[in-house]
Amino acid sequence: MRPQAAAGIVLLRRSAKGAEVLLGRRNARLRFMPGYYVFPGGRLDPGDRQASGFAEPPSPLPGPGADGLTTRLFPALRRAAIRETWEETGLLLADSEASLTSDAESTPGVWQDYRRAGLAPAFGQLSFVARAITPPQSPIRFHSRFFLCCTDEVALGGRLAGDGELEDLDWRPARSLDALPMADVTRAVLQEALHRLEQPERPACLFLYRQGRIRRR
Repeated sequence: MRPQAAAGIVLLRRSAKGAEVLLGRRNARLRFMPGYYVFPGGRLDPGDRQASGFAEPPSPLPGPGADGLTTRLFPALRRAAIRETWEETGLLLADSEASLTSDAESTPGVWQDYRRAGLAPAFGQLSFVARAITPPQSPIRFHSRFFLCCTDEVALGGRLAGDGELEDLDWRPARSLDALPMADVTRAVLQEALHRLEQPERPACLFLYRQGRIRRR
């Protein structure tokens, strides 16, 4: 089965006790990773390939961790990550310096929610940190691209709620998650994001399963 394109965001915030990450538990009725704690994210929708109607900064080169398809899809992947965050968490990631384009009135869905809130999406604050491919034996496969967004650097609109796909949404100490049911790839991507906080020039990487174990490349 060919993996479907998907995008997610590792939302981190700094606190006096260290970095905290926003995680939610996937509904037990879902086919893919039921009951696991994950970052907000999901598959690329056809609408994500359309311009948002906001000023979107040029997509930076994703770096050596990206393949050709990731590079071509990069603008759509950023839109998907921001859209999924809004749908699953109720949060609007906003850039106070971004502006609307002249055709913004015709944009659908989440982008109208940003307009109604008087906010512009923080496209330029998303940093590509990793991608991962679901192993072949999974009944549903994704080629997921993960972005880091440090919420200290954006304005947050909305309130923590979401559409019900993620339950028990909360900010949790990023280095104290051993008790939570999480996929090994989720833990690996989180570690990459924490490294990126300290090393902004750290290149993005690819995670693959080899002999049942996650490998960084």
